[in-house]
Amino acid sequence: MFNPFSGADAGFGALMIAGCLPAAAAIEAAGGILKHKTLNCKISDSRGDPADAVPAASQLVATTSNLVGIVGPSSDEASATVPIFNRSKMPMFGDTGQATFDKSSYRYFYRITPPDDATGYAMAVYAKDKGYKRAVTVFGSDISSQGTLPTVTAGFKHLGGKIALSETLPLDQSSYRSEVEAVVAAKPDVIFTEADPQTSATFFAELQQLYHLVPIIGTDATQPQWLKAVSGAIGAKNLKKYYVGAQPYSPTTGPAQVAWIAALKLVQTKVPQPAKQWTYNSYAQSAWDSVNLMALAMQAAKSTTPSVYTRFIVKVANGSPGAVLVYSFAQGKKELLAGKSIEYVGATGAIHLDRYNNSPGLFEMASPNGNATTTVAILTAAQVNTAKG
Repeated sequence: MFNPFSGADAGFGALMIAGCLPAAAAIEAAGGILKHKTLNCKISDSRGDPADAVPAASQLVATTSNLVGIVGPSSDEASATVPIFNRSKMPMFGDTGQATFDKSSYRYFYRITPPDDATGYAMAVYAKDKGYKRAVTVFGSDISSQGTLPTVTAGFKHLGGKIALSETLPLDQSSYRSEVEAVVAAKPDVIFTEADPQTSATFFAELQQLYHLVPIIGTDATQPQWLKAVSGAIGAKNLKKYYVGAQPYSPTTGPAQVAWIAALKLVQTKVPQPAKQWTYNSYAQSAWDSVNLMALAMQAAKSTTPSVYTRFIVKVANGSPGAVLVYSFAQGKKELLAGKSIEYVGATGAIHLDRYNNSPGLFEMASPNGNATTTVAILTAAQVNTAKG
Protein backbone atom coordinates (compact mmCIF):
# COMPACT_ATOMS: atom_id res chain seq x y z
CA MET A 1 0.00 0.00 0.00
CA PHE A 2 1.92 3.03 -1.27
CA ASN A 3 0.05 6.18 -0.22
CA PRO A 4 0.17 9.00 2.31
CA PHE A 5 -0.18 7.51 5.78
CA SER A 6 0.90 10.73 7.47
CA GLY A 7 0.53 14.42 6.70
CA ALA A 8 -2.45 16.34 5.35
CA ASP A 9 -3.63 13.48 3.11
CA ALA A 10 -3.19 10.63 5.58
CA GLY A 11 -6.83 9.74 4.97
CA PHE A 12 -5.81 8.26 1.62
CA GLY A 13 -3.73 5.65 3.42
CA ALA A 14 -6.66 4.75 5.66
CA LEU A 15 -8.72 4.00 2.56
CA MET A 16 -6.05 1.63 1.28
CA ILE A 17 -5.92 -0.24 4.60
CA ALA A 18 -9.71 -0.57 4.63
CA GLY A 19 -9.64 -2.22 1.20
CA CYS A 20 -6.44 -4.27 1.29
CA LEU A 21 -6.87 -6.00 4.66
CA PRO A 22 -10.30 -7.48 3.82
CA ALA A 23 -8.98 -8.71 0.47
CA ALA A 24 -5.96 -10.37 2.09
CA ALA A 25 -8.19 -12.03 4.71
CA ALA A 26 -10.64 -13.32 2.08
CA ILE A 27 -7.80 -14.65 -0.08
CA GLU A 28 -6.32 -16.49 2.90
CA ALA A 29 -9.75 -17.91 3.76
CA ALA A 30 -9.98 -19.22 0.19
CA GLY A 31 -6.70 -21.09 0.54
CA GLY A 32 -4.38 -18.45 -0.85
CA ILE A 33 -2.89 -17.90 -4.29
CA LEU A 34 -1.41 -21.01 -5.89
CA LYS A 35 0.96 -22.48 -3.25
CA HIS A 36 1.08 -19.26 -1.23
CA LYS A 37 -1.35 -19.45 1.69
CA THR A 38 -1.15 -15.84 2.84
CA LEU A 39 -1.08 -12.37 1.33
CA ASN A 40 0.25 -9.48 3.40
CA CYS A 41 -0.60 -5.79 3.15
CA LYS A 42 2.53 -3.73 3.79
CA ILE A 43 2.36 0.02 4.52
CA SER A 44 4.78 2.30 2.68
CA ASP A 45 4.27 5.96 3.56
CA SER A 46 4.75 8.45 0.72
CA ARG A 47 3.87 11.28 3.14
CA GLY A 48 2.00 12.92 0.27
CA ASP A 49 5.19 14.60 -0.91
CA PRO A 50 7.14 13.69 -4.08
CA ALA A 51 10.43 14.51 -2.35
CA ASP A 52 9.73 11.90 0.32
CA ALA A 53 7.92 9.51 -2.00
CA VAL A 54 10.75 8.90 -4.48
CA PRO A 55 13.23 7.41 -1.96
CA ALA A 56 10.37 5.54 -0.26
CA ALA A 57 9.31 3.96 -3.57
CA SER A 58 12.88 3.07 -4.46
CA GLN A 59 13.42 1.48 -1.05
CA LEU A 60 10.15 -0.42 -1.29
CA VAL A 61 11.01 -2.18 -4.53
CA ALA A 62 14.66 -2.71 -3.57
CA THR A 63 14.21 -4.17 -0.11
CA THR A 64 10.79 -5.85 0.06
CA SER A 65 10.97 -9.57 -0.54
CA ASN A 66 8.06 -11.27 -2.31
CA LEU A 67 6.57 -7.95 -3.41
CA VAL A 68 3.90 -8.73 -6.01
CA GLY A 69 1.92 -5.52 -6.49
CA ILE A 70 1.16 -1.97 -5.41
CA VAL A 71 -2.12 -0.43 -4.24
CA GLY A 72 -1.40 3.19 -5.12
CA PRO A 73 0.20 5.64 -5.64
CA SER A 74 -2.06 8.65 -5.01
CA SER A 75 -2.22 11.96 -6.85
CA ASP A 76 0.30 13.51 -4.45
CA GLU A 77 3.19 11.36 -5.60
CA ALA A 78 2.10 9.41 -8.69
CA SER A 79 3.93 11.50 -11.29
CA ALA A 80 7.20 11.01 -9.41
CA THR A 81 6.83 7.33 -8.49
CA VAL A 82 4.87 5.58 -11.24
CA PRO A 83 8.03 5.53 -13.42
CA ILE A 84 9.93 3.83 -10.57
CA PHE A 85 7.37 1.06 -10.18
CA ASN A 86 7.01 0.69 -13.94
CA ARG A 87 10.76 0.25 -14.42
CA SER A 88 10.64 -2.40 -11.71
CA LYS A 89 7.89 -4.20 -13.66
CA MET A 90 5.60 -3.93 -10.66
CA PRO A 91 1.83 -3.79 -11.32
CA MET A 92 0.20 -0.86 -9.55
CA PHE A 93 -3.42 0.23 -9.15
CA GLY A 94 -3.24 3.99 -8.75
CA ASP A 95 -5.75 6.01 -6.79
CA THR A 96 -4.43 9.11 -8.54
CA GLY A 97 -6.92 11.13 -10.52
CA GLN A 98 -4.37 13.06 -12.56
CA ALA A 99 -5.27 13.53 -16.22
CA THR A 100 -1.71 12.68 -17.24
CA PHE A 101 -2.61 9.02 -16.71
CA ASP A 102 -5.76 9.13 -18.88
CA LYS A 103 -3.65 7.89 -21.79
CA SER A 104 -0.76 6.35 -19.92
CA SER A 105 2.12 4.65 -21.68
CA TYR A 106 3.09 2.83 -18.48
CA ARG A 107 2.49 -0.87 -19.03
CA TYR A 108 2.23 -1.71 -15.33
CA PHE A 109 -0.12 1.13 -14.37
CA TYR A 110 -3.84 0.41 -13.85
CA ARG A 111 -6.66 2.64 -12.61
CA ILE A 112 -10.24 1.63 -11.79
CA THR A 113 -11.40 4.93 -10.31
CA PRO A 114 -12.51 7.95 -12.37
CA PRO A 115 -9.83 10.51 -13.27
CA ASP A 116 -9.95 13.99 -11.77
CA ASP A 117 -10.77 15.63 -15.08
CA ALA A 118 -13.92 13.52 -15.41
CA THR A 119 -14.80 14.25 -11.76
CA GLY A 120 -14.61 17.98 -12.50
CA TYR A 121 -16.94 17.62 -15.45
CA ALA A 122 -19.37 15.58 -13.32
CA MET A 123 -19.42 18.35 -10.71
CA ALA A 124 -20.16 20.90 -13.43
CA VAL A 125 -22.99 18.81 -14.91
CA TYR A 126 -24.64 18.38 -11.52
CA ALA A 127 -24.38 22.12 -10.81
CA LYS A 128 -25.96 22.93 -14.15
CA ASP A 129 -28.76 20.42 -13.55
CA LYS A 130 -29.47 22.08 -10.18
CA GLY A 131 -29.81 25.45 -11.89
CA TYR A 132 -26.71 27.09 -10.39
CA LYS A 133 -25.33 29.89 -12.55
CA ARG A 134 -22.69 31.71 -10.50
CA ALA A 135 -19.88 29.77 -8.83
CA VAL A 136 -16.62 30.24 -7.00
CA THR A 137 -13.87 27.62 -6.77
CA VAL A 138 -12.10 27.04 -3.46
CA PHE A 139 -9.25 24.54 -3.77
CA GLY A 140 -6.24 23.66 -1.64
CA SER A 141 -2.78 24.47 -2.95
CA ASP A 142 -1.55 20.85 -2.89
CA ILE A 143 -1.25 18.71 -6.03
CA SER A 144 -3.98 16.32 -4.97
CA SER A 145 -6.56 19.06 -4.46
CA GLN A 146 -5.82 20.85 -7.73
CA GLY A 147 -6.66 17.92 -10.01
CA THR A 148 -10.33 18.70 -10.70
CA LEU A 149 -10.00 22.48 -10.81
CA PRO A 150 -9.31 22.90 -14.57
CA THR A 151 -12.22 20.75 -15.73
CA VAL A 152 -14.85 21.90 -13.24
CA THR A 153 -13.97 25.46 -14.30
CA ALA A 154 -14.00 24.73 -18.03
CA GLY A 155 -17.03 22.44 -17.79
CA PHE A 156 -19.17 24.90 -15.85
CA LYS A 157 -18.33 27.68 -18.31
CA HIS A 158 -19.10 25.41 -21.27
CA LEU A 159 -22.52 24.66 -19.78
CA GLY A 160 -23.30 28.36 -19.46
CA GLY A 161 -22.23 29.02 -15.88
CA LYS A 162 -19.96 31.80 -14.61
CA ILE A 163 -16.92 31.37 -12.40
CA ALA A 164 -16.97 34.57 -10.38
CA LEU A 165 -13.81 33.87 -8.38
CA SER A 166 -11.09 31.25 -8.00
CA GLU A 167 -9.46 30.95 -4.58
CA THR A 168 -6.41 28.81 -3.79
CA LEU A 169 -6.02 28.08 -0.10
CA PRO A 170 -2.58 27.59 1.46
CA LEU A 171 -2.84 24.49 3.59
CA ASP A 172 -3.72 24.36 7.28
CA GLN A 173 -3.73 28.06 8.12
CA SER A 174 -5.33 29.27 11.34
CA SER A 175 -7.64 31.62 9.44
CA TYR A 176 -8.88 32.27 5.91
CA ARG A 177 -10.72 35.48 6.66
CA SER A 178 -9.47 37.38 3.61
CA GLU A 179 -10.34 34.49 1.27
CA VAL A 180 -13.78 34.17 2.89
CA GLU A 181 -14.42 37.88 2.44
CA ALA A 182 -13.50 37.61 -1.23
CA VAL A 183 -15.89 34.69 -1.67
CA VAL A 184 -18.68 36.61 0.07
CA ALA A 185 -18.11 39.58 -2.23
CA ALA A 186 -18.43 37.31 -5.27
CA LYS A 187 -22.00 36.34 -4.21
CA PRO A 188 -21.93 32.72 -5.41
CA ASP A 189 -24.91 30.40 -5.53
CA VAL A 190 -22.57 27.39 -5.43
CA ILE A 191 -19.00 26.62 -4.30
CA PHE A 192 -16.84 24.01 -6.00
CA THR A 193 -14.18 22.71 -3.63
CA GLU A 194 -11.45 20.28 -2.67
CA ALA A 195 -8.91 20.71 0.12
CA ASP A 196 -7.54 18.69 3.01
CA PRO A 197 -9.73 18.22 6.12
CA GLN A 198 -8.24 20.92 8.36
CA THR A 199 -8.11 23.54 5.62
CA SER A 200 -11.72 22.89 4.61
CA ALA A 201 -12.95 22.88 8.20
CA THR A 202 -11.37 26.24 8.96
CA PHE A 203 -12.55 27.86 5.73
CA PHE A 204 -16.19 26.74 5.92
CA ALA A 205 -16.45 27.50 9.63
CA GLU A 206 -15.38 31.08 8.92
CA LEU A 207 -17.71 31.29 5.92
CA GLN A 208 -20.58 30.25 8.17
CA GLN A 209 -19.60 32.77 10.85
CA LEU A 210 -19.02 35.76 8.57
CA TYR A 211 -21.72 35.13 5.97
CA HIS A 212 -23.80 32.01 5.51
CA LEU A 213 -23.38 28.67 3.83
CA VAL A 214 -24.36 28.12 0.21
CA PRO A 215 -24.54 24.84 -1.73
CA ILE A 216 -21.14 23.14 -1.87
CA ILE A 217 -20.09 20.60 -4.50
CA GLY A 218 -16.93 18.69 -3.70
CA THR A 219 -14.96 15.70 -4.89
CA ASP A 220 -15.82 13.10 -2.27
CA ALA A 221 -18.67 12.26 0.07
CA THR A 222 -17.08 9.38 1.94
CA GLN A 223 -13.60 10.47 3.06
CA PRO A 224 -14.00 9.99 6.81
CA GLN A 225 -11.37 12.46 8.02
CA TRP A 226 -12.74 15.23 5.80
CA LEU A 227 -16.33 14.58 6.79
CA LYS A 228 -15.46 14.46 10.48
CA ALA A 229 -13.48 17.69 10.38
CA VAL A 230 -16.00 19.69 8.34
CA SER A 231 -18.98 18.26 10.18
CA GLY A 232 -17.38 19.32 13.45
CA ALA A 233 -16.81 22.82 12.07
CA ILE A 234 -20.22 23.58 10.57
CA GLY A 235 -22.47 20.91 12.13
CA ALA A 236 -23.64 17.57 10.78
CA LYS A 237 -27.03 18.95 9.76
CA ASN A 238 -25.47 21.74 7.75
CA LEU A 239 -23.01 19.39 6.07
CA LYS A 240 -25.88 17.13 5.04
CA LYS A 241 -27.96 20.10 3.86
CA TYR A 242 -25.34 21.96 1.84
CA TYR A 243 -22.69 19.46 0.72
CA VAL A 244 -22.75 16.98 -2.14
CA GLY A 245 -19.67 15.08 -3.31
CA ALA A 246 -18.84 13.51 -6.68
CA GLN A 247 -17.37 10.04 -6.37
CA PRO A 248 -17.16 6.71 -8.21
CA TYR A 249 -20.49 4.92 -8.18
CA SER A 250 -20.70 1.42 -6.77
CA PRO A 251 -23.78 -0.76 -6.34
CA THR A 252 -25.14 -1.15 -2.82
CA THR A 253 -26.55 -4.65 -3.36
CA GLY A 254 -25.56 -7.80 -5.19
CA PRO A 255 -23.14 -10.73 -4.78
CA ALA A 256 -20.00 -8.56 -5.01
CA GLN A 257 -21.28 -6.40 -2.15
CA VAL A 258 -22.07 -9.49 -0.10
CA ALA A 259 -18.51 -10.75 -0.56
CA TRP A 260 -17.01 -7.34 0.29
CA ILE A 261 -19.07 -6.86 3.46
CA ALA A 262 -18.34 -10.41 4.66
CA ALA A 263 -14.60 -9.86 4.17
CA LEU A 264 -14.74 -6.50 5.93
CA LYS A 265 -16.25 -8.22 8.95
CA LEU A 266 -13.28 -10.59 9.07
CA VAL A 267 -10.96 -7.66 9.82
CA GLN A 268 -13.37 -5.23 11.47
CA THR A 269 -11.07 -4.78 14.49
CA LYS A 270 -7.99 -4.18 12.30
CA VAL A 271 -9.21 -1.50 9.88
CA PRO A 272 -9.41 2.17 10.95
CA GLN A 273 -12.39 2.57 13.25
CA PRO A 274 -15.34 2.61 13.06
CA ALA A 275 -15.33 -0.30 10.61
CA LYS A 276 -18.84 0.42 9.31
CA GLN A 277 -17.65 3.67 7.73
CA TRP A 278 -16.06 1.61 4.94
CA THR A 279 -19.11 -0.46 4.00
CA TYR A 280 -20.14 1.76 1.09
CA ASN A 281 -16.89 3.66 0.61
CA SER A 282 -16.12 3.41 -3.11
CA TYR A 283 -12.41 4.18 -2.65
CA ALA A 284 -11.92 1.44 -0.06
CA GLN A 285 -13.88 -0.85 -2.35
CA SER A 286 -11.62 0.03 -5.28
CA ALA A 287 -8.59 -1.02 -3.21
CA TRP A 288 -10.38 -4.31 -2.45
CA ASP A 289 -11.10 -4.82 -6.15
CA SER A 290 -7.51 -3.95 -7.09
CA VAL A 291 -6.08 -6.64 -4.80
CA ASN A 292 -8.62 -9.19 -6.02
CA LEU A 293 -7.79 -8.46 -9.66
CA MET A 294 -4.08 -8.93 -9.06
CA ALA A 295 -4.68 -12.13 -7.09
CA LEU A 296 -6.98 -13.60 -9.73
CA ALA A 297 -4.51 -12.65 -12.46
CA MET A 298 -1.80 -14.56 -10.58
CA GLN A 299 -4.09 -17.54 -10.26
CA ALA A 300 -4.97 -17.41 -13.98
CA ALA A 301 -1.32 -17.00 -14.99
CA LYS A 302 -0.23 -19.77 -12.61
CA SER A 303 2.51 -17.37 -11.52
CA THR A 304 3.07 -14.70 -8.88
CA THR A 305 5.87 -13.13 -10.92
CA PRO A 306 4.68 -9.56 -11.64
CA SER A 307 6.02 -9.40 -15.21
CA VAL A 308 4.18 -12.65 -15.99
CA TYR A 309 0.80 -12.22 -14.31
CA THR A 310 0.33 -8.58 -15.34
CA ARG A 311 -0.75 -9.75 -18.81
CA PHE A 312 -3.71 -11.53 -17.20
CA ILE A 313 -5.13 -8.52 -15.32
CA VAL A 314 -7.06 -7.24 -18.34
CA LYS A 315 -8.21 -10.79 -19.13
CA VAL A 316 -9.84 -11.35 -15.73
CA ALA A 317 -11.25 -7.81 -15.62
CA ASN A 318 -12.71 -7.60 -19.12
CA GLY A 319 -13.51 -11.27 -19.60
CA SER A 320 -14.07 -12.95 -22.94
CA PRO A 321 -17.03 -14.57 -24.73
CA GLY A 322 -18.36 -17.33 -22.51
CA ALA A 323 -16.47 -16.16 -19.42
CA VAL A 324 -18.06 -16.93 -16.06
CA LEU A 325 -18.97 -13.85 -14.03
CA VAL A 326 -17.34 -14.03 -10.59
CA TYR A 327 -17.75 -11.67 -7.64
CA SER A 328 -14.95 -12.69 -5.27
CA PHE A 329 -11.48 -14.23 -5.26
CA ALA A 330 -12.84 -17.49 -3.85
CA GLN A 331 -15.40 -17.84 -6.63
CA GLY A 332 -12.88 -16.85 -9.30
CA LYS A 333 -10.27 -19.29 -8.03
CA LYS A 334 -12.81 -22.13 -8.07
CA GLU A 335 -13.77 -21.45 -11.69
CA LEU A 336 -10.17 -21.10 -12.81
CA LEU A 337 -9.26 -24.40 -11.18
CA ALA A 338 -12.16 -25.94 -13.10
CA GLY A 339 -10.61 -24.73 -16.34
CA LYS A 340 -13.08 -21.87 -16.94
CA SER A 341 -12.29 -18.35 -18.09
CA ILE A 342 -13.64 -15.63 -15.79
CA GLU A 343 -14.76 -12.01 -15.68
CA TYR A 344 -14.43 -10.34 -12.29
CA VAL A 345 -17.23 -7.99 -11.27
CA GLY A 346 -16.17 -6.02 -8.22
CA ALA A 347 -17.70 -4.15 -5.34
CA THR A 348 -17.28 -1.04 -7.50
CA GLY A 349 -19.23 -2.72 -10.31
CA ALA A 350 -18.10 -3.94 -13.72
CA ILE A 351 -14.45 -3.18 -14.48
CA HIS A 352 -13.61 -2.79 -18.16
CA LEU A 353 -10.05 -1.67 -18.74
CA ASP A 354 -9.38 0.31 -21.93
CA ARG A 355 -6.19 0.34 -24.00
CA TYR A 356 -4.61 2.63 -21.40
CA ASN A 357 -5.61 0.35 -18.49
CA ASN A 358 -8.28 2.75 -17.23
CA SER A 359 -11.82 1.82 -16.19
CA PRO A 360 -13.62 5.01 -15.11
CA GLY A 361 -17.10 3.59 -14.50
CA LEU A 362 -20.07 5.71 -13.41
CA PHE A 363 -20.28 8.69 -11.07
CA GLU A 364 -22.63 9.38 -8.25
CA MET A 365 -23.38 12.59 -6.44
CA ALA A 366 -23.78 11.69 -2.79
CA SER A 367 -24.83 13.53 0.33
CA PRO A 368 -23.16 12.49 3.61
CA ASN A 369 -25.44 11.00 6.23
CA GLY A 370 -23.45 9.95 9.28
CA ASN A 371 -21.34 6.94 8.35
CA ALA A 372 -23.39 6.37 5.19
CA THR A 373 -24.28 8.42 2.14
CA THR A 374 -27.45 9.18 0.23
CA THR A 375 -27.16 9.03 -3.54
CA VAL A 376 -28.80 12.09 -5.07
CA ALA A 377 -27.80 11.52 -8.71
CA ILE A 378 -26.03 8.99 -10.91
CA LEU A 379 -24.17 10.30 -13.95
CA THR A 380 -23.20 8.24 -16.98
CA ALA A 381 -20.12 8.86 -19.12
CA ALA A 382 -22.40 10.36 -21.81
CA GLN A 383 -23.80 12.88 -19.32
CA VAL A 384 -20.35 13.81 -18.06
CA ASN A 385 -19.14 14.33 -21.62
CA THR A 386 -21.71 17.09 -22.17
CA ALA A 387 -19.51 19.38 -20.06
CA LYS A 388 -16.53 18.98 -22.37
CA GLY A 389 -15.89 21.75 -24.85
